[in-house]
Amino acid sequence: MHPHQIVAEGLAFPEGPVVMDDGSVIVVELAAGRITRVLPDGRTETIATPGGGPNGLALGPDGALYVCNNGGFEWSSMEGMMIPGNAAHDYAGGRIERIDIRTGRVERFYDACDGVPLSGPNDIVFDGQGGFWFTDLGKHHAHHTDHGGLFHAKADGSGISCAVRGPNFNGVGLSPSGTTVYAATTYERTILAFEVTGPGTVEPSLLAAVPGRVVTSFPGHVLLDSLAIEADGRIAQATLVARPGICSVHPETGEQEDFAFPDLLTTNIAFGGADMMDAWVTLSTTGKLARCRWPRPGLRLHHQA
Repeated sequence: MHPHQIVAEGLAFPEGPVVMDDGSVIVVELAAGRITRVLPDGRTETIATPGGGPNGLALGPDGALYVCNNGGFEWSSMEGMMIPGNAAHDYAGGRIERIDIRTGRVERFYDACDGVPLSGPNDIVFDGQGGFWFTDLGKHHAHHTDHGGLFHAKADGSGISCAVRGPNFNGVGLSPSGTTVYAATTYERTILAFEVTGPGTVEPSLLAAVPGRVVTSFPGHVLLDSLAIEADGRIAQATLVARPGICSVHPETGEQEDFAFPDLLTTNIAFGGADMMDAWVTLSTTGKLARCRWPRPGLRLHHQA
């Protein structure tokens, strides 16, 4: 088990940690439809309550929070663990929202692309050109699944495009150079790489049904969630169920290094601190936010203070 301390408990399925320059960490509480600031002493403050299923979270160029809202899940409890399921009974589609941190005001920026509704926006990363990449995990219903993809949108709300349609992607991240975007498929257990050719465009694949370049894949009953990038380009991939924790993956060789954490759904990691070697990890089913020292610096995100 990787050494860590628990910073906060009692959170309703935390994800999407954003490290702030005052030492606090902002997370989503997915099961509560809430955005929460966790102070260094573990106290929490509600920033906003957009409802639905706030999932991925990032700071934008204007200092606001940008939220991937998946529209909500049905929830169940299993041996004390909070487990997400199919679409919530009041599910009405997914959306990208902007939240003013000071006032808590929530604006809906995008809920469709090319006339097709967003299903389950999941994870988000800003580029250096005033836009952001985000994934759509699709949405599971009782008898069918809506499919997602990899999208790009402008931070001012003026445009959205789909770079890769079809796969249900979860985690997303940009290489240190910004020339490669990585996306993880949860159930196919694969990290894919796409070469960026422009804002919202990637190098086309020979077969549209088999997009991207495979960085690595995981055998057995392992599912993939969010990801972050280390300063040297390694991919810090959250792994679920059979190997709960964070797996650091070499972007060229696919070599894997596991860091185990005590939650079946260890979903997210974010880096911060003066040397970028402090890491915050969400232990989602047990409602905890953990902090640890990482063996290498994380990549400082665009717009991260």
